[in-house]
Amino acid sequence: MYVPPHFKETDLSRLDWLAAHDAFGTLISTVDGAPFATHLPVLYARDGERVTLTGHWARPNPQWRAIEGQRALFIFHGPHTYISPRWYVEPARNVPTWNYAVAHVYGTVRLINERDALERIVTALADRYEGDAPGAWRLAESDPANRAMLRGIVGFELIAAAVQLKFKLNQNHPLGNIEGAIRGLRASVSEDAQHTAALMESAAKSHGQKFESSTREP
Repeated sequence: MYVPPHFKETDLSRLDWLAAHDAFGTLISTVDGAPFATHLPVLYARDGERVTLTGHWARPNPQWRAIEGQRALFIFHGPHTYISPRWYVEPARNVPTWNYAVAHVYGTVRLINERDALERIVTALADRYEGDAPGAWRLAESDPANRAMLRGIVGFELIAAAVQLKFKLNQNHPLGNIEGAIRGLRASVSEDAQHTAALMESAAKSHGQKFESSTREP
């Protein structure tokens, strides 16, 4: 991934944030000599510098048959949004752009076929997304026949060998442009716009910039 210095992040807490924000990402490897992608949710864990992603495929998916031994890539897609030059101090002297946050996690994959381990993966994913909802679905409490469906999946564990973090948030612009873009995004009803505005403000403050006026809409 192309990462200009302005947009490079090295703090793994940023990866923690992206995984918590949206753990549905893209797993990329090679199948029959060509790039192959699967879109799926993962369970994210980090212990210091050690990052682990766990998930599963449908067994008919061919990706799992060739992925062991490869250098695979998982992409966390963070918030993203259009940035209009009309929000800047000098609109006519600027051009549109797109702000976003993304992580690329590279590593090797270990396949998981043990029934108990597969059950733990499915249970953990359901627990995360069902939460405390009334009547929350739980594998252990569902029809016993559901456990037989575990034969239809293949699990995986990806241990990260390298992580790239790119947070493109107008860091290469003067503060006035950043403030204007944040105000423009705050006026939007888009959740991506709101999340991007918050990331922009956080990034600016982390670089020691002080906002002269409120960037929040009244």
